[in-house]
Amino acid sequence: MLALVSPALLVILLLIVLPVGWLAWQSIYHDGFTLEHYRRILSEDIYWRSFALTFEISLFVTVLALVLGYPVAYAANAVPKAWSVVILALVLLPFWTSVLVRAYAWLALLQRTGVINQFLRYIDVIGEPLALVHNTFGTVVATVHILLPFMVLPLYATMQKIPNDLMQAGASLGASPAFTFFRVFLPLSLPGVLAGSTMVFVLCLGFYITPELLGGGRTVMVSMLVSRNVELYNQFGAASAVAVVLLLSVLLIFFVVSRFISLDRVLGQK
Repeated sequence: MLALVSPALLVILLLIVLPVGWLAWQSIYHDGFTLEHYRRILSEDIYWRSFALTFEISLFVTVLALVLGYPVAYAANAVPKAWSVVILALVLLPFWTSVLVRAYAWLALLQRTGVINQFLRYIDVIGEPLALVHNTFGTVVATVHILLPFMVLPLYATMQKIPNDLMQAGASLGASPAFTFFRVFLPLSLPGVLAGSTMVFVLCLGFYITPELLGGGRTVMVSMLVSRNVELYNQFGAASAVAVVLLLSVLLIFFVVSRFISLDRVLGQK
């Protein structure tokens, strides 16, 4: 049995255990054992502000993705199969292009001379171009668009498992569609809500390209701290410490979520 699983164990060792172990080692070793990099994270405001902004943007993106994604998943579940395939195809269509291309597309749409500002000025809604990029707003808009499928798909998978007989039973007992939805359908779809929200939140924590392009250097998320410590200051130890703290934060989130829902469902295995 060990021989059968040894190739998979070797892949895990080479691609996960060794890199993460090396990352952790770099964060505590610099000419000897040191916790200086972690002390800086705890004591310097730039790290606190960056982590706070990262979690704030991740939470905002998760809420927006849930608000936008739930109706889409509900519609895909409620319509006939042919229309359901069309809706899901449109949801998955952005995966055909890279994150970098989509980020540049939003940059072209939201910039001061972009399509949105030009249209608003054309219909006399605004007199001067709005600052829609190089700030948190542009970062949130592009990130929601990129991560929305990761919210819709878990929701749709959960809704597919809810028997239609329950809704029909509620209607036969005289309940209105709205009452049946809030008392029957919505509670049963909460595992999908939790799974999709966890996936979107965790993915957003590590986003780099989108805040780098749409934030214009003003929206400094944790991933950008890692990049700057390496590229500008050549501080691999500091970058490793930030990455380790972010990794521990993600593991803590998964641990808390696992108290309420199986991680297999969060990761889309069930």
